[in-house]
Amino acid sequence: MYFVGPHVSIKGGVGQAPANAAAVGATGFGMFTKNQVQWRAAAFSAEDRTRFAAALAERGYAPEQVLPHAGYLINLANPDDTAHAKALTSFVGELQRCAELGLTMLNLHPGSHLRKLEPSAACARVASAINEALRQTRGVTVVIENTAGQGACLGATFEELAALVAGVEDQKRIGICLDTAHTFAAGFDIRTAGGLQRTLDAFDQLVGFRYLRGLHLNDSKVSLGSRVDRHESLGQGHLGWEPFRQIMQDARFANLPLVIETPDEARWPGEIRQLLDWAR
Repeated sequence: MYFVGPHVSIKGGVGQAPANAAAVGATGFGMFTKNQVQWRAAAFSAEDRTRFAAALAERGYAPEQVLPHAGYLINLANPDDTAHAKALTSFVGELQRCAELGLTMLNLHPGSHLRKLEPSAACARVASAINEALRQTRGVTVVIENTAGQGACLGATFEELAALVAGVEDQKRIGICLDTAHTFAAGFDIRTAGGLQRTLDAFDQLVGFRYLRGLHLNDSKVSLGSRVDRHESLGQGHLGWEPFRQIMQDARFANLPLVIETPDEARWPGEIRQLLDWAR
């Protein structure tokens, strides 16, 4: 089965997320567990946890069909010790929130070294922070997302992703999410079947396909290698429909959350239908 759906709103509480996903025909979805641009969040009540579990079950979603996303303020590569400690505390809290909801993964941007550290040192700093976060939590896998390489952001190359993964001690609780728009903007031409396969082969060789835990399916507003993160609706940007057709006909992506983060919510039902049609 292919778990396809958008990153949905939690307005009104996390228990709304499964209903919001089901409303657009999703077979999987992404979500935040708190406001993504605030450090603090109210703790989940017993009612919050019960309502979320009941809503998942009612709509037929398993935890493995959901890829939660960590807040945007977290930067585990930050070279400032005070800022880094604050980010680590927030990240641990988000892992704990996922565990409380019975979710099994948490998607994380690898962060920015702010041009104050060498990329290799920044990768080691992020991996060390992940190790500490995993020691303080149980049951949730950290899923590092590749980036477009904007500014001083880590994770635009497979070599950096490999270094991040290799630095994590508990290899059962680390994985990767590949974002199609980020991959393209970082310089990987995935517009054709051949280009996509060469990119996936390189990922497998340098990182390992066994670490793949999900995809973000986004077209790109920007051109190849622009190193800018700008999502577009599927089929409306520089990628076109072909890479998404190829993904949906590749059995390696079955049983992974394939999360749409495209900007036009009105297009989500049609995007989901088209993707799932290709999977049949």
